[in-house]
Amino acid sequence: MTSQVSSPAGKSDEASEAVVGEQRAPHIDRTGATEKEVRRLDRVIIRFAGDSGDGMQLTGDRFTSETASFGNDLSTLPNFPAEIRAPAGTLPGVSSFQLHFADHDILTPGDAPNVLVAMNPAALKANIADVPRGADIIVNTDEFTKRPMAKVGYDASPLEDGSLEAYNVHPVPLTTLTIEALKEFGLSRKEAERSKNMFALGLLSWMYNRPTEGTEAFLRSKFAKKPDIAEANVTAFRAGWNFGETTEDFAVSYEVAPASQAFPTGTYRNISGNLALSYGLIAAGRQAELPVYLGSYPITPASDILHELSKHKNFGVRTFQAEDEIAGIGAALGAAFGGSLGVTTTSGPGVALKSETIGLAVSLELPLLIIDIQRGGPSTGLPTKTEQADLLQAMYGRNGEAPVPIVAPRTPADCFDAALDAARIALTYRTPVFLLSDGYLANGSEPWRIPEADSLPDLRTRFASGPNHELADGTEVFWPYKRDPETLARPWAVPGTPGLEHRIGGIEKQDGTGNISYDPANHDFMVRTRQAKVDGIEVPDLEVDDPAGARTLVLGWGSTYGPITAAVRRLRAAGETIAQAHLRHLNPFPRNLGDVLKRYDKVVVPEMNLGQLAMLIRAKYLVDARSYNQVNGMPFKAEQLATVLKEAIGA
Repeated sequence: MTSQVSSPAGKSDEASEAVVGEQRAPHIDRTGATEKEVRRLDRVIIRFAGDSGDGMQLTGDRFTSETASFGNDLSTLPNFPAEIRAPAGTLPGVSSFQLHFADHDILTPGDAPNVLVAMNPAALKANIADVPRGADIIVNTDEFTKRPMAKVGYDASPLEDGSLEAYNVHPVPLTTLTIEALKEFGLSRKEAERSKNMFALGLLSWMYNRPTEGTEAFLRSKFAKKPDIAEANVTAFRAGWNFGETTEDFAVSYEVAPASQAFPTGTYRNISGNLALSYGLIAAGRQAELPVYLGSYPITPASDILHELSKHKNFGVRTFQAEDEIAGIGAALGAAFGGSLGVTTTSGPGVALKSETIGLAVSLELPLLIIDIQRGGPSTGLPTKTEQADLLQAMYGRNGEAPVPIVAPRTPADCFDAALDAARIALTYRTPVFLLSDGYLANGSEPWRIPEADSLPDLRTRFASGPNHELADGTEVFWPYKRDPETLARPWAVPGTPGLEHRIGGIEKQDGTGNISYDPANHDFMVRTRQAKVDGIEVPDLEVDDPAGARTLVLGWGSTYGPITAAVRRLRAAGETIAQAHLRHLNPFPRNLGDVLKRYDKVVVPEMNLGQLAMLIRAKYLVDARSYNQVNGMPFKAEQLATVLKEAIGA
C-alpha cells in the first residue's frame, strides 16, 4: 500500500509518545442531522487477540494497510504461537496483533493498548494485564461459555463478576452477528464463523474512521477463485461497520488525522522488516550489476525473505530452498565464487550449523551475506519471539580467528538500508558479512519512504580479468591473494576466465600465490591480515544525540532503537538531560566510539540479552558500561526504559 505525503520535513513534540490528546466534534451526516459524536485523538493503540485460528494476524494486517494508506505514522507488533495450530481456546494458543498509529511520528508499537479486542476467554486472560484502567475492551460474548472459560481457569464469567469494572467493556456477540449476516450465502455454521474476524475488523474500521475500499478489494482478490467466500467476507466486514454505526453501545467514533507533518515529501508504503530486507537485497544486486543468489533453508522468522525473493526472478534473483542449513550456505558461497552476490538467510540455530562454511568464506575471502533474524533461544527456544542474543555468536562463533563484519538495522524500514550497507562491505572488502535483524523487526512494520533509484549507492565491482603480478623473470601471472593496498581485498576471479586458474578450499593459503601453505609465519601473517581487513572497513562515525550537558549516555543497537528513543523523549519532556547513541556497525565499531564513551560519567546499554554488547564495550574500551537486560521474548516498553534511565541519571 502506497500513499503520497506532501509536507515539510519535521518532527512533532518529543513528549507526544507519552501523551494522548483529545478534541471533540459532532459528526454530521449528508442530510445535516447530527449523528454520533466523533472524537479526535492524536494516537491510538489497538490490540486484536484471539485463538491462533481466528485470523488475528490477517485482521491486524488489513487494519494496518488501511491506516498506512490513510497517512498515519504507525508501528506494529505481531505476536503468535510457534505451533502451526496450538490447542484451541488455551493460553498458549493466543495470537495477537498490536498496532500503534498516530498523527505524529512514533517509534514503538506502544506500551499498553487503548483498545483490546478479545475473541475468546483465553485472549482476554492472556492480555488483560497489559490493558490500562479506562481502556476499551470489546469481547466476543458467544465464546464466554462454561467450557472455554474453564480451559483458562475462569470459575465465573469475568463479564459478570465485576472483575472488569475498571474498563469500558463492550459485549458483542460477534459469532452470532456474523452468522446472521451471512445466512443468505448458505454457508455452514463453521464456514460462517470464520468470517467473524472480518466483522470485528469492520467494527474497528468504523470506530476509527479507517478506509474500507482497500480491504474489500483485498478480499475479492484473495478469494478470487471462490467468489462466494469473497463476498461473504465483504458482507461480514460491512456488517461490522454497520453494527458500529447503529448500535447504542458505541456512542462515539474516533478520528486520528494523517501524520502530515512527520514525513518529508515522498511516496510511502507500509513495510515489514523482512520485506524491506528483501527489497534491499534486490536493490543491492541491481546497484552492483550482479545476480543475487539466495541459498536458504526455511526457518522462523527468516522464511519470509525466501518467499519474497522467489517472486523476483525478473530482477536477476535466483532462490534455492536447500535440504538443510549447511547446503543452503554452501550453495550461496558457491554462487559467490561464481560471481554472484551470494546470500543465505537463517536464525540462530541455523547460524550454528552454518558456522564451518562461514569460516570457509572468511578463508576464501569471498563476498557473502549471512542474514540472521534473531529469535529466542537457546536451541529451538522461542521461534516466534524476539531476542538479541546472537551478537557474540556472530562475532566469535567459528573455529580459529575468523573475523566477520556485523551490521544491525534499527527499524523495519531501516532493514532496506542495512542490506545495501552489508552488500557494500561484502563486495568492497571481499568478506562475508553478518546482518543481525530480529523477530521484532522482521514481523513489525512502519511507513517507508520509497527511495529514488538514483539516490542508491553505486555498488559495482570489477572482476579480475588477467595477470596482476610480475615474477622476477618478467613472467606475468595471476596471484589470487594479491591485495588491494587500501581495502586489503583480494581479486575476485570468476571461474572459467582464461589464465585465472587458482586453488580453492579451506586449507591455509600462501599470501599472494594462494598455494597451500603450512608455514607458521605465513599463517600468522594471513590471520593478522584478515583481521586488519575487517578492522579497516570504513564505517561512519557514531552520531550522538546530546542536548548539551548530559552526563549519562544510553547506547543501543538493533531493534532497541524505538523503545530507547521513546524513553529518551519522555525523560527530556520531564526536564531530564540524557544523551543517546545507536550503533549500526558492531564489527568494526565506529572509530570515534571510544572517545564518545569517555565523555560521559555513566553509560547504560539496554539489550534483549544478558549483556553481550556491554561486555564487548567493557572489554574493548575499559568503560564501566551498565547493562539493562530483558529476555522475555518481547521488545522493551518505553515507560519501562524511562524508569530505568531516570534511576541511572540520579544514581
